[in-house]
Amino acid sequence: MTVTVHPTAIIDEGAEIGDGSRIWHWVHVCGKARIGRGCSLGQNVFVGNDVVIGDNVKIQNNVSVYDAVRLEDDVFCGPSMVFTNVYNPRSAITRKDEYRETIVRRGATLGANCTIICGTTVGRHAFVAAGAVVNRDVVPFALVAGVPAKRIGWMCRCGTKLPGTTGEVVCESCGSAYRIDLGSCEPTGSPR
Repeated sequence: MTVTVHPTAIIDEGAEIGDGSRIWHWVHVCGKARIGRGCSLGQNVFVGNDVVIGDNVKIQNNVSVYDAVRLEDDVFCGPSMVFTNVYNPRSAITRKDEYRETIVRRGATLGANCTIICGTTVGRHAFVAAGAVVNRDVVPFALVAGVPAKRIGWMCRCGTKLPGTTGEVVCESCGSAYRIDLGSCEPTGSPR
């Protein structure tokens, strides 16, 4: 396998891009970025220097992954979603030494046009709805929506909303079992 790079893309010298990754039209990857294997960067994506992207990450069109963002394996970034890296930006004041790290854990989905405020962590397999604004940490498997984002349910690893709000539940799509408590959701068994 090799890396596929569209002729309009700019890959700065020093960037690390894993085998099987695809870089599409008008993408810019800065020289210190690290991108894993099997990733897809859609049209007009920007990847900053201090960015680490895991394996099998899908970044849809018009997404800027700014410095201090970490995307673990299997993350999905929907079209035109937004990351920030400075909490209180001003044009006339340089705050590059104040970047706040943002972490998106394995298997999480960030819906189209959502905004992830810097300094937050999105838990593994969480699902941020389209248009949501995340300004605090999102626990694993949570489904969050709104402005600001609030938990409105729980999601299975397969991307299906889980039934019920507490107790033992089984995904209607894949059969995975979960235990839901007041503020957490954890897998308890494999698909049947």
